Amino acid sequence: MPPLTLRYTHPASQWVEALPIGNGRLGAMIHGQIEREVICLNDNTLWDGYPRDRTNPRALETLHEIRRLLFEGKHHDATTLAEQSMMAIPQRILPYQPLGELRIDHLHTFGRTFSSHYSRSLNLETATAHVRYINSGSQYAAVEQGNAKHFEREMFASAAHQVLVIRFTANRPGLQNLNLTLTRERDARCVDHPHDPNRIVLQGQINRPHHEDGRNAGMRFTCHLQVRTKGGTVAQRDGRLEIRNADEVVVLIASGTSFRDEDPDAQCEQIIADVRDVPYDILKDAHIKDHTSFFGRVSLDLGKGQDHLPTDERLIRLRNGKPDPSLAALYFQYARYLLIACSRPGGLPANLQGLWNDLLSPPWSSDYHTNINLQMNYWPAEVANLSECHTPLFDYMRSLVKPGERTAKNFYNCGGWVAHHLSDVHAATEPFDGVHGIWPMGAAWLALHPWEHYLFTGDRDFLLKTAYPLMKGAARFLIDFLIEAPSGTPVAGMLVTNPSHSPENSFLDRDGKPAKFTYACTMDLMIVRELLTACAAAINDLQHDDPGFDAAFADEIDNTLARLAPIQVSRKTGRIQEWIEDYEEREPGHRHMSHMFSLHPGGLISPTATPDLAAAARKSLEGRLAHSGGHTGWSRAWLVNLFARLRDGDAAHGHLLDLFKRCTLPNLFDDHPPFQIDGNFGGAAGIAEMLLQSRLVRDEDGRTTWELDLLPALPTAWPRGSFKGLRARGGMTVDLSWRGGQPVRAVVHTGCAGRVRFVLPEGVDVASIKLRGRAITRSDDDESRACWSVEPGREYHVTFS
Repeated sequence: MPPLTLRYTHPASQWVEALPIGNGRLGAMIHGQIEREVICLNDNTLWDGYPRDRTNPRALETLHEIRRLLFEGKHHDATTLAEQSMMAIPQRILPYQPLGELRIDHLHTFGRTFSSHYSRSLNLETATAHVRYINSGSQYAAVEQGNAKHFEREMFASAAHQVLVIRFTANRPGLQNLNLTLTRERDARCVDHPHDPNRIVLQGQINRPHHEDGRNAGMRFTCHLQVRTKGGTVAQRDGRLEIRNADEVVVLIASGTSFRDEDPDAQCEQIIADVRDVPYDILKDAHIKDHTSFFGRVSLDLGKGQDHLPTDERLIRLRNGKPDPSLAALYFQYARYLLIACSRPGGLPANLQGLWNDLLSPPWSSDYHTNINLQMNYWPAEVANLSECHTPLFDYMRSLVKPGERTAKNFYNCGGWVAHHLSDVHAATEPFDGVHGIWPMGAAWLALHPWEHYLFTGDRDFLLKTAYPLMKGAARFLIDFLIEAPSGTPVAGMLVTNPSHSPENSFLDRDGKPAKFTYACTMDLMIVRELLTACAAAINDLQHDDPGFDAAFADEIDNTLARLAPIQVSRKTGRIQEWIEDYEEREPGHRHMSHMFSLHPGGLISPTATPDLAAAARKSLEGRLAHSGGHTGWSRAWLVNLFARLRDGDAAHGHLLDLFKRCTLPNLFDDHPPFQIDGNFGGAAGIAEMLLQSRLVRDEDGRTTWELDLLPALPTAWPRGSFKGLRARGGMTVDLSWRGGQPVRAVVHTGCAGRVRFVLPEGVDVASIKLRGRAITRSDDDESRACWSVEPGREYHVTFS
């Protein structure tokens, strides 16, 4: 079996052990049961609720008083007032919901059957799932006697044809006896298709009365299931298809919703019509070709492992101390597979569970949490060479702009656009859930993602038309929102945020009472500095084509940055403070490490550029870990990235192992607990950070240089390996092999012209760089700078000594 395969010797016993497939919109979870299979179906546009204005009319009138109370340290009075006046109305969003279930009764020819040689697998390279077993009728009947019946199901979710496909085959004719139906816990019913005897239809509408007139404003949805058979018979039975004595059965499933004011039934009819005359082999070939156009860009070898064992057994062995380097490579590629499956161009971004959800009321509504989780979903998108899979996030951000402008005006009297700590498919931007939801930094953090996309692609047109407008709108809000700290505060006269929180964390105030609501949290100030710095860099790049581009706003940015309160380092502990005042932490091992933002995912703290702050950041992390920090899946994944940025490969690897041992389910889903997909993506990003980092550096002379940092945090557990296809800022694609923990050779595929500097492990230098077989020389006389000028669209071969 191919090494990039998840495989098992038994069916899944629960939903979180099933195998996920998806085409960016339609998804399914494969349990692999023999007699009765239940496949949960999802359409990522199907959410409860509807778009509405949730403005609290008292928000703006009480803002000044809330700010005064927070500056005076009266956190509890400010909290009480904000609970009454600044929360959205209503203050809960509604959840992402499952489409329904496909129920399959497989009626084998023996009344009492015995199955053996069972396997369930998911091939990441082809994005196909398989269930195989042998049915011999009796546990005493020998397979070799020829009476055994071999059954196989092959399943995939085709983006090329927008259908879910399942094929049932066997080694003998006439063995396929199936009952198929579609069900949902509520708000839907399954009926026979009126014109197609081989089709059934699940029709429904989420029951959600409109708050003004009581009409049902819930989303409408439809799912069509059509079968093709070779031999046998098909009969409709009141929303059920009964298939008897067929040689082969192919099931096609299409879905549609009214999310974009379309007719869901018409969507399904069109999808099924488009594949009516397409043979199975063509459907499969088109699916694999489409999938491999994304997945096949990257390969990763971290050393030999236990590829011959079932995946769940590999996890058990790892927990018992057995090394398995190739499991990390499988995990990395699995995250790439998941992102391809749940975030495709033109669709919606990955939510808390990506695409896959079996509950009408899932944990945290399976929503878009914008205080780390949504952003973490896209940490690997660029470096893992899946840049197109990043674009649904930008489309979603554009949908937030108008509601976010309304919220910025109505809650804070600010320009630009704002989002708080969570949202939904209906583009909610107000504060939700409780006072901890008053965290108006969601848009600003999100706005750094299109900037990263530009850094990795060098797409100047994207910067001008998409990235910069989103960035400037979020920056406009920040500049308007910042307020001068009054006398008596630690940073009097400087600009700070107020009100806000350090996401979901709390402290003990001067009276020893727990509090959350405050001003000038360190993460706020870091996000402000990161975004305004990125906006200034974007303006600088756009001025190459238009010398006067947005010069007035550039001046505003400069003036704001000059007055922005700095990061505070505790005199007591030497750690970066999480809050502007050196409060005692109520939960020192808290899962959020928000004051590490500028170490990762930001970039303004690093061991080389800001060694003192990096040392303080390490102390902060050590303090968290001393109190069992990083205990959730996504939090542990963040630690992998943070220690990779600190260039501590063994510490990063240790946290990666903890992620596998403590926070990974048998199907390699991340376990918060419960399941959240962000840890999968964060863990994969951390693996990439250990192997390749890159950054844009502006030298004192004003020139820009792209730094390629090779093996910055390579652990001793991976002494030999290689990767191909990882992406770096500056539009570069990098292939690298290493041996004995040192780089041996690299190939750098350039996308943009510019200067490149290699950052290498201690004791390693560039031996040669060749273009078309001819050596090129450094572009600087200073050997320590080790810069080379590169041309776009070239392939540079590099060796090291």
